[in-house]
Amino acid sequence: MPISYPDILSLKTEGLPLEWRDKDAMLYALGVGMGSDPLDQNELPFVYENGLKAVPTLATVVAFGAGPLGRSGINFMMVVHGDQEVVFHRPFPPEGRVVADTTIPAVYDKGPKGAIIIQRTELKDEAGAPVATLTASVMARGDGGFGGPEHGAPEPHQVPERKPDLTIDIPTRPDQALLYRLCGDRNPLHADPGFAAGAGFDRPILHGLCTYGMVCKAVVDGLLDGDAARVDRFSARFAGVVFPGETLRTRVWSVDDRLVLATSVVERDAPVLADAVCTSTE
Repeated sequence: MPISYPDILSLKTEGLPLEWRDKDAMLYALGVGMGSDPLDQNELPFVYENGLKAVPTLATVVAFGAGPLGRSGINFMMVVHGDQEVVFHRPFPPEGRVVADTTIPAVYDKGPKGAIIIQRTELKDEAGAPVATLTASVMARGDGGFGGPEHGAPEPHQVPERKPDLTIDIPTRPDQALLYRLCGDRNPLHADPGFAAGAGFDRPILHGLCTYGMVCKAVVDGLLDGDAARVDRFSARFAGVVFPGETLRTRVWSVDDRLVLATSVVERDAPVLADAVCTSTE
């Protein structure tokens, strides 16, 4: 069934209850590469229940699969994650209960290239107070030409034409995708060599949201004094793939009231995250 526009804009889910426990927060922290050194006092609070803290991007795991895209008519075999943003209305807790409301506020018709679908999920606590807002775009490569608007997506942030203020190298582990998939995304592309080969890759690739979480935590450590509660927004566009075992290199520029980031794979000098921005409280 092709995309029906503007009917797709009326798709939504409301009042979806979501719950996560301390085990989920610790598993996520391990999944984004933390805990390799059990003596590292900066990482121990994220992987040990005594005084447990949450990596902010845990919100992407809590909200995974919460939206109505399954009723949109798109071909999921042709879908790729385009952008991800999380805005935090308070520090994200290591365990809790929320209610999720998800809408599709915009869809852009890129003709032969496909369709860009924007999905927004609001997480609220049981009293109705906002916790986090997640906005994602997906490129449905087989679903363009439905007659919707072509333009209107946000313009990308420009990377400054100067040396970065900080460069952070982050190793990934060969088994990282196998661990991260236990957080919820069990797409065989990240585990099954035969499936990955069918998709055109030499071997399984790392989840984009795993890279997203790793870079967020590296910025927290490198520029926010390790205080994850200071992050109030983190966003990025997925620009390429990572093979588990490769090294991520993130360049960071301080621009006005935000940090602008660009992440690439060292071994292949290939972009991974672009148009990335982190803002924080003082």
